[in-house]
Amino acid sequence: MIANRVHVSAQSAVLMDEATGRVLFGKDIHKKMRIASITKVMTAILAIESGKLNKTVTISDNAYGTEGSSLYLKRGEKVKLKDLVYGLLMRSGNDAAIAIAEAVSGSTGGFVYQMNKKAKELGMLDTTFANPHGLDDERHRSTAYDMALLTKYAMQNKTFQKMFKTKFYNTPQEGEKWDRHWKNKNKLLFNYDYSTGGKTGYTKKTGRTLISTATKDDKDFIVVTLNDGDDWNDHRTLFNWGFNHFNMVKVMHEGKLNGVKKTYYKGAVFLHRDIVLPLTTEEKKHLTTQLMLYKPKQGQEFQKPPKIAGRLKVSVEGETLADVPVFYKQAEKEKKGFWSLVQVIIGHMLEPDHD
Repeated sequence: MIANRVHVSAQSAVLMDEATGRVLFGKDIHKKMRIASITKVMTAILAIESGKLNKTVTISDNAYGTEGSSLYLKRGEKVKLKDLVYGLLMRSGNDAAIAIAEAVSGSTGGFVYQMNKKAKELGMLDTTFANPHGLDDERHRSTAYDMALLTKYAMQNKTFQKMFKTKFYNTPQEGEKWDRHWKNKNKLLFNYDYSTGGKTGYTKKTGRTLISTATKDDKDFIVVTLNDGDDWNDHRTLFNWGFNHFNMVKVMHEGKLNGVKKTYYKGAVFLHRDIVLPLTTEEKKHLTTQLMLYKPKQGQEFQKPPKIAGRLKVSVEGETLADVPVFYKQAEKEKKGFWSLVQVIIGHMLEPDHD
């Protein structure tokens, strides 16, 4: 992460590149804090992944009348799970959060277990969920970094992407002649040209919390702020700063790595994809790559080599920006052997096609 050169009012804030997860700006990003309704990003993605969006949900006594922001669901009313998720993200309905939890997992407690299980899977190491809506609970904590990780994951889902950026939504209301009409609470969707979605949050104890995403050209960024009284302006400021200072650079090309000198690997080591990273102009000058390959041991019985030949790390001034596997493509007449780890350095190699 480059030195912070922008001011925000938030107690904790992060600007993250959505594609790589690189932190471009941070302020107390690992500080455990209350997060309020941005919790609902986890609730939404679990509902979407459940495969039950077309399920009809009967609103329970437990969901009806949940305190705080509400969709004003009626006891016993039947609503599609999909519509509840839209209401959850757009209007921050706490009653919708409970109804979703019960529909997906059978109980609020069971759903909270799923939330924490998913958090661990995503590497959200400083997060504990205690409910599906984010109302104040002493156990309910996360960090700006963890919530950015969650958003990075959720944005890989096309259905979530669509819901996250929806400005207006209409849905039938059982027993009424009129539909429910919802307008998204995320102001950036209406007044920031590059906005692609977001989720608001607020309680008196927590203050204002906000997750938002934005895209400009080939750059997709995530901003999370916690306890921020000027969040709308801070998010615009961080996005604009990121768009102005970073460019997506193709550091390594998919295909054969030509910088390898070892006889048994020359012409046989490949990357399965391009490595594209957000970099400043200055960072490009200090970029280094490090290739670690497996070497066959002498005197061993020949066996089948592993498909993965080693790993390639890309760094700038000590910060690892990418760590990806490299693959071995064996020649037809080449023998196969046991392998041990040996380190090969390819320094300051921005373009791998040159020795």
